[in-house]
Amino acid sequence: MRTGGVLNLLGRLLLVLSLLLLTPIPFSLYYQDGMTGVFVLSSLVGAVVGGLLFLLFLPEKELGYRDGFAIVVLSWAALAFVGALPYYFSGQMASFVDCYFESMSGFTTTGSTILAEVEVLSRSLLFWRALTHWLGGMGIIVLTLAVLPLLGVGGMQLFQAEMPGPTKDRLAPRIQDTARILWSVYVLFTLLEVLLLMFGGVDFFNALCHSFATLATGGFSTHTSSIAFYDSVYVEVVVILFMFLAGINFALHFQLLRGRILTFWGNEELRLYVALIVLSTVAIMAANAFSGTIVSLGENFRQVLFQVVSVITTTGFGTADFNVWPPVTQVLLVALMFVGGCAGSTGGGIKVVRFLLFFKYARLQLQRLIHPNQVGGITLGRAKVPQEVLIGILGFFALYLVFFLSASLAVTAMGVDIVTGTTAVIATLNNIGPGLNQVGPSQNFGPLPDAAKVVLTFCMLAGRLELYTVAVLLTPGFWKMARRPLLRPWLVGRNQASLSKR
Repeated sequence: MRTGGVLNLLGRLLLVLSLLLLTPIPFSLYYQDGMTGVFVLSSLVGAVVGGLLFLLFLPEKELGYRDGFAIVVLSWAALAFVGALPYYFSGQMASFVDCYFESMSGFTTTGSTILAEVEVLSRSLLFWRALTHWLGGMGIIVLTLAVLPLLGVGGMQLFQAEMPGPTKDRLAPRIQDTARILWSVYVLFTLLEVLLLMFGGVDFFNALCHSFATLATGGFSTHTSSIAFYDSVYVEVVVILFMFLAGINFALHFQLLRGRILTFWGNEELRLYVALIVLSTVAIMAANAFSGTIVSLGENFRQVLFQVVSVITTTGFGTADFNVWPPVTQVLLVALMFVGGCAGSTGGGIKVVRFLLFFKYARLQLQRLIHPNQVGGITLGRAKVPQEVLIGILGFFALYLVFFLSASLAVTAMGVDIVTGTTAVIATLNNIGPGLNQVGPSQNFGPLPDAAKVVLTFCMLAGRLELYTVAVLLTPGFWKMARRPLLRPWLVGRNQASLSKR
């Protein structure tokens, strides 16, 4: 691993984030919340740290896969650290552990919060909280690829480490062009949702914050009661629509915008995604009606559809407390948490395509037990799935099980009850937001022990980067070939001069 090049790129990313930390200042000035100095100070700290890394370490001409893994993981950890500074300097959160948890939850688009009341935060902090969602949704590294040529060298390595899903869709020959296309679609949908929400009576500030959270499938709201605050069918329909769109592969959106409708609907993963939403909605509505939880058909459909779309897309917005629904509905919703959105979407979870290929593989093995001489492979659409992709998916499920069991054991060992502990891990590892019991839709993660929050923060990072990227850095072999960082010539010369004097 080229350590110096990694640290140099990390410094550049922190410098970009330092500039972004200034964007809430207009809201601070408009609402006169007294937070301008907090954001200036946070930006300066980030700029100093990023500037030192950039000035001290030499950039590398080439970037390998090892470097891509390192820069992605280290940058997300560092960006969450700098992103936590406004919370910390404002004094509106109890501890830095809480600040870092909230910041990581934002950048990883998890939406889990330690806040019992969201409204206690100033308006500019609420905007920053929503902006971290939006930046993390498509990936701040992909944003940098799209806007600046800073990461032009070795960009594909970073893109492959960053983008979720078992395969990466390259829409253009150059990675920067691909990133621009993805972000163009992302920005377009965000603007459309802002306009539609404002048409429904939501003011600009709240429309912007909720659009950021929706398209990123994050779930941070400016209200404690989330979308239920508006009690508006129109607002809920708009949010459902854009949550649904955000859970679809953005490469497919690009194809749809180009008029390729057959390519869009011909995608097997998309069809399964739609089928899961429809079947889950019908099943949960039936369970609620049978138990008498929700009597009205219209209200039942309204609440269930919203929660199903919110959960499967891993957005985490809420209009109802499914903690009080029948146990069978909670099991179904937890199952959808594991599934998540489509590959190439901003959603978290294991991804629909992985489950699709996993069950195709299981079916093939059963068929071979009945017909041992059967010859054939697994296809996705009209393309044959390479063996290495299938092996990677099976490995992902095994790795997921290790992460899930280890984190669940760690959290419950701290005295957290099993339902709260395991669903908290599910919620953070799949970047959902709410779990069940003490971390349910109407609760928060604040009362959990700090050590449990640290574990869950790690789960957010691992889940957002799809386990492999983080797991690679935890293996001793990854660091064996790490090179000593190359310092800038002027710094090396000064050190050598001082040594010669001695």
